[in-house]
Amino acid sequence: MSDPTEISEPVVSAAVEAALAAIAAANDSAALKTVRTEHTGEASPLARLNALMRSVPGNQKAAAGKLLGQARGAVAQAFSARETAITEAEATAQLAAETVDVTAAASTWKAGARHPLTLLQERVADVFVGMGWEVAEGPELESEWFNFDALNFDEDHPARAMQDTFFIDPPDAHLVLRTHTSPVQLRALLSRELPVYVVAPGRVFRTDELDATHTPVFHQIEGIAIDKGLTMAHLRGTLDHFVKAMFGPEAKVRLRPNYFPFTEPSAELDLWHPTFKDGARWIEWGGCGMVNANVLRSAGIDPEVYSGFAFGVGVERALMFRNDVKDMHDMVEGDVRFSQQYGMTV
Repeated sequence: MSDPTEISEPVVSAAVEAALAAIAAANDSAALKTVRTEHTGEASPLARLNALMRSVPGNQKAAAGKLLGQARGAVAQAFSARETAITEAEATAQLAAETVDVTAAASTWKAGARHPLTLLQERVADVFVGMGWEVAEGPELESEWFNFDALNFDEDHPARAMQDTFFIDPPDAHLVLRTHTSPVQLRALLSRELPVYVVAPGRVFRTDELDATHTPVFHQIEGIAIDKGLTMAHLRGTLDHFVKAMFGPEAKVRLRPNYFPFTEPSAELDLWHPTFKDGARWIEWGGCGMVNANVLRSAGIDPEVYSGFAFGVGVERALMFRNDVKDMHDMVEGDVRFSQQYGMTV
């Protein structure tokens, strides 16, 4: 339609008829989207007619406005009705296409698949069991003393705030959903004879919103070694063997000074990822350091006789950069197709 020069009933009617015909002819959402642009958008005939209202004489504006208003209302109503019908039809077709007869015998046998987070945790545990370490577990509903106090967290430490930690009612019970698996390390020290070499995988909880890179429920693997004469050199050697087992012989670690309440000295753990999809690079993975003397004392261990090191890494983060998973939603939404990509190994 060429640019209209006047607002008249024949011109407006022609624009409405063209719009209604296009709406009726649209048979899917994509086609209807095109119709919306062509017949209700800023460049549509009715929109261009509306722009002519500026030049309509004052005594004719009411009639012209009423004519255009009724026309645009009729088009909008028809569009809305057609959109509803198409949406319902497409939803019905999708449901029909995805219908599964659960009573029918399976036509083919499909290999099972376990969740890759579970597989990855077990792979890490196997690496440490191969070095002679033990695998330990602990409660997810944890005492505040085990989760914070015994790990040298001050009472005013930010991690103890409500915005970071799930506290359980009543408050005087001093129970939290554990924010890390470090309490398992302390429980291991209290229940085992020294020396202790323990790795602790498990779920942890923090008050994060679910998005592409965060989730309020995630998994950590932490390790602790307490023995006579342990140093940062033993820590680095352990981590170096760990990353080579997980990422290949060219992988290596880099330690950057940092602060953690439960270790001193402390370091950020960086991994040189030789097979990263976008090219080999350093990736921040976790934290580590020598166990703080106050933590040893909490477990009844003399820091003048024994020393130790500890480390912690995120399992979801490892899966994301190790297996090129882009979105945390894929790991938590329970779609079996995600696990089937990996089968029984990662």
